[in-house]
Amino acid sequence: MKIINTKRMVTISMIAALYTAICIALAPFSFGPIQVRVSEALALLPIFSMAGVWGITLGCALSNLIGFLTGANILGIFDILFGTLATFLAALLTRKFRNIRILGFPFISAIPPIIINALVIGAELSFLLSSKNNFMATYMINCLYIGVGQFLSCFVLGVPLIRLLERTGTVKKYFDTIE
Repeated sequence: MKIINTKRMVTISMIAALYTAICIALAPFSFGPIQVRVSEALALLPIFSMAGVWGITLGCALSNLIGFLTGANILGIFDILFGTLATFLAALLTRKFRNIRILGFPFISAIPPIIINALVIGAELSFLLSSKNNFMATYMINCLYIGVGQFLSCFVLGVPLIRLLERTGTVKKYFDTIE
């Protein structure tokens, strides 16, 4: 039991560290109204294990905190709270839909991170950056921009990443014994 718990903690930490490293290394693309957070390709890892849920959530929280402390994350404390919560909810839904495949691909699992982040991050951006007179118009535009960025990360990068991890045996190595 102790080996499984240790392996689970190591897996969560590795996911969080990888997410954070990618996000911060690509900070100009990871934060702001127009973003493609490449690290969100990892948002599909909850398909394999609850460790993916916790790793992505922790990685998002750390990335948002570091982004805030370095000035890269213009949403600040709001993103640390609400962005992380959005990631957690999306990860839980991704996990829930893990067994639904289309031609062997987890397309349905990629939808929650796109929709939830578009709605939540779009709201954060609009709340902080728009006037009350044009809130809805700004909100719709922000949702679109964030949604497109999430689509690129989750569908274009994430779905093929999941298939690659499955085909190379990486899933068995890192995820099979930790659930």
